[in-house]
Formats: sequence, structure tokens, C-alpha cells
Amino acid sequence: MITFLISLAVLLVGFALYSKLIEKVFCIDDRQTPAVAHPDGVDYTPMKPWRLFLIQLLNIAGLGPIFGALAGACWGPRVYLWIVFGTILGGGVHDYLSGMLSERHDGASISEIVGKYLGKFMLQVMRVFSVVLLILVGVNFSKNPASLLAILTPETLDANFWLAVVLIYYFIATFLPIDKVIGKLYPIFGACLIIMAAGLMGVMLIDGNYRAAMPELWQYIGVEGMGHPTNTPIWAQMFVSVACGAISGFHATQSPMVARCITSEKQGRNIFYGAMVAEGVIALIWAAAGVTFYGSVGSLNDALANGSSVVVNEICSTMMGPIGGVLALLGVIACPITSGDTAFRSARLTLADWFKIDQSSVKNRLMLSIPVLGVGALITQWGDFGTLWKYFSWSNQTLAMMVLWAGAVYLHRNGFPPVACFMAALPATFMSAVSVTYFIQAKECLNMSTAIAYPVGIVAAALFLGIFLWREWVGHKNDVKTSVNA
Repeated sequence: MITFLISLAVLLVGFALYSKLIEKVFCIDDRQTPAVAHPDGVDYTPMKPWRLFLIQLLNIAGLGPIFGALAGACWGPRVYLWIVFGTILGGGVHDYLSGMLSERHDGASISEIVGKYLGKFMLQVMRVFSVVLLILVGVNFSKNPASLLAILTPETLDANFWLAVVLIYYFIATFLPIDKVIGKLYPIFGACLIIMAAGLMGVMLIDGNYRAAMPELWQYIGVEGMGHPTNTPIWAQMFVSVACGAISGFHATQSPMVARCITSEKQGRNIFYGAMVAEGVIALIWAAAGVTFYGSVGSLNDALANGSSVVVNEICSTMMGPIGGVLALLGVIACPITSGDTAFRSARLTLADWFKIDQSSVKNRLMLSIPVLGVGALITQWGDFGTLWKYFSWSNQTLAMMVLWAGAVYLHRNGFPPVACFMAALPATFMSAVSVTYFIQAKECLNMSTAIAYPVGIVAAALFLGIFLWREWVGHKNDVKTSVNA
């Protein structure tokens, strides 16, 4: 329990201090935001900060901080360190920069921002990469909820029926103005996600049996046999398994959606960085709940073999009774849907930015919404989709790496102090090592030994950092602006 409470405290203190530091070095001002400068009633729509916070939380969270944290808990409470410091030093910075850079570039999609600062080649790569990634996310979060709904309803309402219902809803959420569907439903589901996590934490801290069963970090340091039950190496597997809840490139595709709705740059810290910390807290609670409820990492790993949804339902129903069962059911069905709809919506916005198509027109929105959902519907019928999905974890963290490098370049070229540049460059270097190492060692990628993956990952990260330093401090030293009002 002590380790959990310290981790929770560090997360909250980290938000109070580090988020204010990055806000200070980012030099926010009173410029008009895109939502104020040219509201269009569709995507650029001023909304209240509390509503935007909950929308952002659901955009980036869904089931990510639950399923990912449970998988990470198979390494024991060591995963707390990644959740805490990954959130404060990596995820919060990543989400804040992706949101604020979008706001300062008129609500541009992340592909346009990365391309602007990393070059034309990366622009084209990111455009394709983002659209494919978003559609795959939308597809995955179509099939899973549909399958669960089919189990819970009469046989006549099979998975195909519910898949059609989910896709129809996705079309509506993708096409209609953001405040009509997403703006009304997300605050409700966001509150449910928070209540579910808060309830679990309350039970673990109040119930003496659970409190005594909560593992401590020192029990997993230097003790033989305390690793992952399958001997999966902690580096870099854990840093990819726990993406949402620490740092996730998918967040960068969602932040611009909210950046088009904020009415002041002062809202950015609480909405972008704050939602990331809230997700980190949720992940921390679920990581603790997983290893506490099952008593050991081995038992948790065995339970996860039956499916993460089963584990979520069992934990919530046992620890919180009927109310927990309802929340679990809502979570494993509604949360992925709230990630799927904004994934398709973000795909539409990315394409609109790519081809410069004004989305205030109903005709133009239909011109993009129909093919985006049509492609998604076709992919849902592809039986081999699971193979492609295995690459999502790697591509997700690779996207986070690219966004952080783009943020570091932006900060340097616009005259921000070196401390600001390295607040992005250092986590970018770390994520470069994670991404390269995972790609070399993961079974679905090159499947090579750690003896090769580890040194190559470290060398690659050092090389990326060297390129950044040389390119920015030498190659572009004359291009740096004297003002940070970019």
C-alpha cells in the first residue's frame, strides 16, 4: 500500500509542479484560439473547459489505461514507476505539446504539425501513417464491443447486427458537429470511468484484506522469480504494453480535436496535461487492483489468458458488487466505442487537412465520412485483422517518438529556452530507444535476441539525439526566431 500511495502522491505533485513548468516555458499568451477566431459550428466550436477535459480524457483513455495497466502489472509494482514518471516526464509533455501546437497552428492535425517541423518526407509518411492507424483503431473498437453486446443480448441480435449498429453510430459521431454527440455523451462516460477507478481505489484502501495484499516495490527488486511469469523482458516490452497511462502516440491524433474547441491558452495545462495525469492515475489504480486481487503476477497472467474483459468484470463485480458489475459492463463496451468514434472523426479531420477540404460544408463532410467509414466496415470483414493489430503497439509508441521530436524542433526554432527544448527532446530520446528496441526484439517484428536489441536501441536513440542537436543547433542556428510568439 505504501508504494501505491507514494506513487499516487508523486503523480499529483508532478502535475502541480511539472505541468506549471512546461506551461511557463511554453509562454502561453492571450492570443485568440481557433475556436474564438473562426468558429464554424462543426469542428471549431467553443466549449466549457470541464466538458473539454472529460472529452479529452475519453478521447485518450477508453480501455487503454485499464487493459494496458493490467498487462503491465504482470511485472509487479515496478510498473508503477513507468506509469508515474512516464506520465509526468513523457505523456504529459507529449499531450500538452500536441494540443498546444495544434492550437497555435489553427487546429492542424498532428500529421501536418510533424511534417512542418520534420520535413516534407515525414509529412507524407505521417499523413498515411495517421489515417491508417486511426482507421485500424476504429475497426478494432468496432468489433470488440459488438462481440460483447452479442453475448449479452438474444441470439437473434448477433455480432454482425451490433457491428452495424456501432458503425452507424460512428458515422453519426464522425459527421455531426462535435458538440451534438461527443460533447453530450463523453462527459457522462468520462465520469463513469473516473467513478469506477475511484471505487476500486477506495475498496483497496478501506478493506483490510486487500490493503494487506497490495504488493510493495521493494518486494520485487533483486528477488529471483519476481519477473514476468513468461520471462518477457521488462525492457522494452513493458514500456510498449503500458502506453495509455504513461505515454501514447494515439493521444496526439486526438488532442487537435479538442484544441479546436478551447477558448484560451490557459486551459491547455488542465485539459491536455491534466487529462494525461488523470489517465495515469486510472492506470495506477488498475495496475494495483490487478496484482492485488489475484495475489500474484502469475495468477494475474493466467487470468488475462481468458481475456482482459473477463478480468475487468471479475475485479469490479467482486470488489464493488452489483454496482461494480454495471460499471465494468459499461466500461468494456462504452469505453472502446468512445475511442472508436473519435478515431474515425480524427481520420476525417486528417484527410481534410491533407487535401485542404473545408469541413463546414455538409457535402464536404459526407465526402470524407462515407469513404472513411466504408473502408473501416470492409476491414471489419477481414478475418486476418488480428495480425495487423499486433503492430499497433509499436506504431503507437513510434508515433509518440515522432511527435516529441517535432515538439523539440518547434520549441528550438521559435526561440524557446533550452530547458523547454529538452523537456521534449529527452523523452523523445527515451521513446526512440523503446521503439527501436521493441521492433528488433518483439515476436511480431524482427524477433531478435535482447543481446542485439538492447545495444542497437541505445545507439539508435543516441544517433537521433545527435541528429537533433546538430541539425537544430548548427544547421538551423540562424533560423531561430527571437520571439516565442509563434
